[in-house]
Amino acid sequence: MIYVLSDSLGETGELVIRAAISQFNNAEYEIKRYSHIQDKDTLGKILNLALIEENSLVVYTLVNQELLEYIKAYESKTHIRTIDLISPLIDILSDKLGLNPKYESGAIRRLDEEYFNRIEAIEFAVKYDDGKDPRGFKDADLVIIGVSRTSKTPLSMYLANKNIKVANLPLVLNTNLPKEIFQIPSNRIIGLTNSPIKLNEIREERLKTLGLSNTSDYASLENILEELEYADGIMKRIGCPIIDVSNKAIEETSEIIIGLLDKNKTIIE
Repeated sequence: MIYVLSDSLGETGELVIRAAISQFNNAEYEIKRYSHIQDKDTLGKILNLALIEENSLVVYTLVNQELLEYIKAYESKTHIRTIDLISPLIDILSDKLGLNPKYESGAIRRLDEEYFNRIEAIEFAVKYDDGKDPRGFKDADLVIIGVSRTSKTPLSMYLANKNIKVANLPLVLNTNLPKEIFQIPSNRIIGLTNSPIKLNEIREERLKTLGLSNTSDYASLENILEELEYADGIMKRIGCPIIDVSNKAIEETSEIIIGLLDKNKTIIE
């Protein structure tokens, strides 16, 4: 019997054991995995079970120093066979890197969760980009609104990489707004605006890239002024914060938004 002990899930220990066992033909074995061991009492009970099991082996990936000392003392007293899979490597890395380890259980699990949360946020931003499906607004951490070319999509993707689920909605003249935008708290909505001259330059450049004439209403200053006035009225009606992005990089706007979200979270808590 092989006992795998961990103060986290124990997946690492079990994978290593299975990899080692695979090197032996017709090996008969059973693995018992014990996860989330946080105290000496629990650890002692498991070790006692292993002790009375014939030909048992205890493999562990514990990082809690108190538990490590306990299991080593238990091994010395009972002569039970144990293998520490992670401490020797941590000690060598500490020496080579010149850094002190955190001795924090479940650290790799949290890193994995952070990665998958970021992927989920990116997929969310793509799915609910450009007002594709307003039903997603209720599940968003943030909804960004603004006229065309105010950096809604790039900002949504940038924030998604910080694990923030963002949807965005373009404000277009003579277009009905989805009812969902009025069904979420205004502090989860951010309005973006830009200077008319800057928008004119950006839109003309966009039309050139697409091989279209810059005489289109899309880039006309008169139309832009009308759009901005319309958007400003919507944002004031909603009561959301408005950020002028005309002289701001994506990173700068992002920091402002994160600050507002953190402030709102503090108020709610």
